Amino acid sequence: MKRYAETLAGCAIALCLVSQMACASEFKVVGPGGGGAMFHATINPHDANEVLVACDMTGAYITHDSGRSWRMFNLRGAVRFFAFDPQQPHVIYATTKALWRSNDDGETWDLVWPRPSTVHGVEMNSDHANETILSDSDSLGSIVALAVDPADSHTLTAAAANDGKTALYDSKDDGRTWEKLAVLPDALKEMRYDSPSVDIWIDPHSPAGKRDIYAAEGKGVLVRRSGKWQHHPAPAGITFLDVSAGFFSSGGVRLYAAADTGVFISNDGAATWTAASLPGKGAQVRAIATSLNHPEAAYASYSHLGLNGRSWMGVAKTKDGGATWALVWQEDKTVAPNLQDAWLAEQFGPDWGENPLGLGVAPQDPNLAYGTDFGRTMKTADGGANWEAVYSGKVQGAGWASTGLDVTTSYGYLFDPLDSHRRFIPTTDIGLFRSEDDGHSWTRSMSGVPEAWSNTAYWMAFDPSIPGKMWAVMSGTHDLPRPKMWRKTATATYQGGVCVSSDGGRTWKPSNAGMPETAPTHILLDPSSPVGKRVLWVAAMGRGIYKSTDDGVTWTLKNKGILQNEPLAWRLARAGDGTLYVVIARRSENGSIGTDGDGAIYTSTDGAESWTPVSPPAGTNAPSGLAIDPHDPQRLYLATWGRAVGMHGTGGGIYLSSDAGRTWKSALDRDQHVYDVTIDPRNTNVLYAAGFESSAWRSNDRGEHWARIPGYNFKWGHRVMPDLMNPNMIYISTFGGGVWHGPSDGAQGHADITTPALQPGH
Repeated sequence: MKRYAETLAGCAIALCLVSQMACASEFKVVGPGGGGAMFHATINPHDANEVLVACDMTGAYITHDSGRSWRMFNLRGAVRFFAFDPQQPHVIYATTKALWRSNDDGETWDLVWPRPSTVHGVEMNSDHANETILSDSDSLGSIVALAVDPADSHTLTAAAANDGKTALYDSKDDGRTWEKLAVLPDALKEMRYDSPSVDIWIDPHSPAGKRDIYAAEGKGVLVRRSGKWQHHPAPAGITFLDVSAGFFSSGGVRLYAAADTGVFISNDGAATWTAASLPGKGAQVRAIATSLNHPEAAYASYSHLGLNGRSWMGVAKTKDGGATWALVWQEDKTVAPNLQDAWLAEQFGPDWGENPLGLGVAPQDPNLAYGTDFGRTMKTADGGANWEAVYSGKVQGAGWASTGLDVTTSYGYLFDPLDSHRRFIPTTDIGLFRSEDDGHSWTRSMSGVPEAWSNTAYWMAFDPSIPGKMWAVMSGTHDLPRPKMWRKTATATYQGGVCVSSDGGRTWKPSNAGMPETAPTHILLDPSSPVGKRVLWVAAMGRGIYKSTDDGVTWTLKNKGILQNEPLAWRLARAGDGTLYVVIARRSENGSIGTDGDGAIYTSTDGAESWTPVSPPAGTNAPSGLAIDPHDPQRLYLATWGRAVGMHGTGGGIYLSSDAGRTWKSALDRDQHVYDVTIDPRNTNVLYAAGFESSAWRSNDRGEHWARIPGYNFKWGHRVMPDLMNPNMIYISTFGGGVWHGPSDGAQGHADITTPALQPGH
């Protein structure tokens, strides 16, 4: 198979990054909804029903029905901002590490900058397979803000950062070429971490061709008025965390700025600033937004507001340009009475989501606003009098269902083998979710789990004979096995353990005698062991393998033969003849091989009493998943994570062994960051795989050949799991994009954002 890196060598190539999402009916995001940080709620000035939201997990979302349903799209990275064309209702801009444009309300996206003809590759060798587009036209740098001329769709104004310098640029030809306008001050400071470093507004009432421009950054606002540039600093000692601007129909601009010390307002184009007086004392404000066409109204996200002997957080609103403010969202330890939230407040209360990280107000309606936080998107249509959740909805008489705005990290989609109506989704940050109605609605299922273990549920094992009997591994450490989790935190400090349930997952109790606090990431049951004395094994990151022979009541460490110190035991697998395998995750990130940081594979033929190394494929050091043919214990399928070498990485993909790991051959190397391989239990010729390169894969011939599953395009995938109730459907769990449900052979006939396909230059 021709290697990706070899395809690059000696070629004049360009990257086709034009995408089209599959129809929502073909792949649907299922689960409880929400669950992760969301930003940049942006409302279409031509149609207030259309709203865009970004998240930090590479997904972006659009609704055309005021938040009742959302469709995810993916631009190969987290979106920093959205911008609508003031003249063309269906034109949208978005930026990741590149600038994109959609001409059809977000259905398809074209690369604007860098120019596609100048792209000569995509670097994608980091642990998260983060991407850098390599281009000959990179002198502009990374576009961090954009505004479209109010009367000329071809004219764009952008802020771009390059080599630590940020400047404003102008394009008269839809972004194909750019001319520098002005350099922002060397003292440029980033606004809050989830915000662009610059915001740009163009005064629609200023003369065409000589527009007044306002570019805000952490230390002030760079202004062009009457053709002259001037930088107006923020008040002494103040760093702006967020800035918003609106223009009066009669002329003039009002700017609002958020800071740790409160709200600041300017009515003279940023020349001077006045501190606003919010109710109470000590409010810290991290987000602010006004209506572009109604600057008399603004919303501010506050916390630490002292009032009546209590500390409040929420949203304050002004209707008179900041002269007076009302607390339209006010919470301390209990949910505000005017919030109609979904499952998140019900389960966690106000503290978990916090006050909004970002706010967006409709340009045409100051009463319509959205707030995004660490787990939700909330909406008000009546000026803040009431707020409702738009990330999840209640199913009558049951649990909660995602609206499509889903930012959960999930590790699988699991069926109770003795109750087909009962399903589970183990997730990061929000624990385990359970469905009793075939996956139509979901309820958080963590009752009895120790608080210190409740962040993440990694996996479950079901008793094959006793209805409702199951075990789960829970941990306070999320996102394993990514090395970022142990760069600063020793694995010996991880908390977590095994919990058992006898009522179908409704309640749990710890069951980990003999197992110290750890981060268990996988649990495996021997189905041939006796009822009531089941044999189970657990992989524990930083400790190794634990075994129980008494139904999970007591546990014993079984590391004989394991060579690694503090082994990062990640996944277990059992062959039909009883042979066990354990995958040890890689500790290193630097691309080296043959060091103590390498991952490893071990096998045991005596139930984990002793382990023997299995030589990994040559050039690999990061096994990430292992599957075994149920009918042939010698046939192994190994998922591997690439080493950070070269443009795309090396040593990653899928490897096949027909002799129990004594020899290996590469079966898939087009994807260098494969997370796991799964086998369809109904047809073991059919295999699936997924990883962190916007792709899921299918093999119909026992892993010999692989084809990409079209229609799925989320950047970070975990594993593909067959829908056990429908042989034509699959579930795909993801790192921050919920669980995707769709056709097992993909959404045919639809192009989408694929693993980058390099094509001859044009």
